[in-house]
Amino acid sequence: MSTRSGWVALLLLVACGGGQWGYAREYETYGAEDDHLEGTTEVTYEDVRRDPEGYAASRIAWFGMVEKLDGDRLELNFRTLSPRNLCDDESASSCRVTVSDRSGGPFTVKVQLDPAHTSGQDRVWQGTLMRIVGSPTGELDPETGGPVIQAEWYRHWPHGRYVTTGARGSMRR
Repeated sequence: MSTRSGWVALLLLVACGGGQWGYAREYETYGAEDDHLEGTTEVTYEDVRRDPEGYAASRIAWFGMVEKLDGDRLELNFRTLSPRNLCDDESASSCRVTVSDRSGGPFTVKVQLDPAHTSGQDRVWQGTLMRIVGSPTGELDPETGGPVIQAEWYRHWPHGRYVTTGARGSMRR
């Protein structure tokens, strides 16, 4: 490979940003994510839990870790996104999307998973991190006590593709 070809390959790699799994120093949206985030309302978990009917007309974007799957119904634990991702070294490719170690509370998502995300190594499964864009249904789940969200879009990170703030001891910023 010539030096020029090497530089072109490096430039293309850098221009791609964090890619599907968001390997970057700060969170980066991917694909159509920006389009889906338009018109969302920043609202806390507690606000929706206390008044689910009051937010039924809102579109929200939340992060959560999957606790249980039951067909098109997922139970997640709310997580907040860290302002900066944790990294193993100085390279952006060693960085992982980082969310809070502690759960903010349970919520249920009604979602139609893409068939590509229902099997294989990168499937949505218990422990998967998801970003959900959707609307509260106005209900609380009778099993978990958390709000129910009807998802219109999602992004997910399988095991090993993200970290929680609990990894601070082994990763740096």
